[in-house]
Amino acid sequence: MTERYSSPLSARYASDYMTALFSPKTRIKTWRRLWVALARAESALGLPITPSQVRSLEENIDRIDFAYAAEKERLLRHDVMAHIHAFGKEAPDAAGIIHLGATSCYVTDNADLILYRDALTYIRRELLKVIANLTDFAMEYRAMPTLGYTHYQPAQLVTVGKRAALWLQDFESDLYEIDFALSNIRFLGCRGTTGTQASFVDLFDGDSEKIAELNRRIAAEFDFDTLYDVQGQTYPRKTDVRILNALSGIAQSAYRLAGDMRLLQHDRQLFEPFEQSQVGSSAMPYKRNPMLCERICSLSRYLMTDVLNAAHTAATQWCERTLDDSANRRISMPEGFLCADAVLRLLQRVTSAIVVNEDVIRRTVMQYLPFIATENLMMEGVKRGGDRQQLHEIIRECSMQAVSAMDRGEPCELLQLLSQREDFPLSESEMTAVLTPSDYTGRCAQQVEEYVEKLRPLLDGVSRENAEITL
Repeated sequence: MTERYSSPLSARYASDYMTALFSPKTRIKTWRRLWVALARAESALGLPITPSQVRSLEENIDRIDFAYAAEKERLLRHDVMAHIHAFGKEAPDAAGIIHLGATSCYVTDNADLILYRDALTYIRRELLKVIANLTDFAMEYRAMPTLGYTHYQPAQLVTVGKRAALWLQDFESDLYEIDFALSNIRFLGCRGTTGTQASFVDLFDGDSEKIAELNRRIAAEFDFDTLYDVQGQTYPRKTDVRILNALSGIAQSAYRLAGDMRLLQHDRQLFEPFEQSQVGSSAMPYKRNPMLCERICSLSRYLMTDVLNAAHTAATQWCERTLDDSANRRISMPEGFLCADAVLRLLQRVTSAIVVNEDVIRRTVMQYLPFIATENLMMEGVKRGGDRQQLHEIIRECSMQAVSAMDRGEPCELLQLLSQREDFPLSESEMTAVLTPSDYTGRCAQQVEEYVEKLRPLLDGVSRENAEITL
């Protein structure tokens, strides 16, 4: 047990991949790879940097003395300069050419773009696992009638699979937002202190083509084929807004699914997975709390709120750049990714093993089906010579009586009440004959089948192996 605070996202909820991706080691290694790429390109384009100096830097990328860098930062009050010195200590013959012509944002911003791209790619893969789980679930229960709700009040019947398809469609939308954010991440390159590239104009004696080639070479080394057209000192912070908006979208969809699950678990219709030895409450041994879905909602609220940080940062740039964004982004961007990762891991666990309580669902359907079938009963009564408006009033009166009885805890007796009316032309047995739940779900099953068929190309090759999570 450590004596210092650590973020629950990294200590408890997020994956090893994501915590490693945003670790100080990965970040500084990425900085060093960028310094190597800069030196390599500058050497190839004629600047006085020798191949042996480039090799020396390459060979020492992994040798990071964090204690030395921390001591330098205490002295210099500048993290990038501290790590330039730390890198130079490991490669002394190349110390004098590290960071040549660059400004701090060359390493900080380009590294962030690399990490964000890799993190989004990982998030996309984990989101597809959730989509795959929900696709399987929706298909399995596509035709199973269940009570639908509007305003969380009993409405017409739907199916269990159709409701899952609504969740699924939200996540499909999130997938496209992730793809949009990924497709719009470009490389910053070497732009200088105010984005003018003045230092490189000096280094390359005004040769603009060499400057452009320098940026192309470095970008290609990190698998980027486009750069931002114009910049200040940093890449456009609207990129961060777009990224956190996409992650927030996942949180919104996750909250909806988990919120629905919590309501339905209260009604004993659906249950999240519950381990055999799991404890629901320290004081109430009988409790079976929806802790996974509660945690999804809790983390999702944090992620939906986090997007405001990027919006404020984008709005507060002060011409070519201000440091207002620096400390905020160190927290809000990695934590946003770790939170989205944690939410998806929980979603994978829930969606891979939803428990369907078919008996309770069937009993709930049959309890409310007489009300749902009233329009059909009215139409059948018209066929037998009844007056539509008169029948409507009879059904309304009997329905209110039945609801009042149910409010007192009594069973639904709508059919009995109707059958006792001499002016209603159907007997109780005749009315019962039309109470087949599947007759009242419309095209739910076909809608699920058609939608899942549309999603099939997205799911080719998607792993069904879900993340292990800490309960």
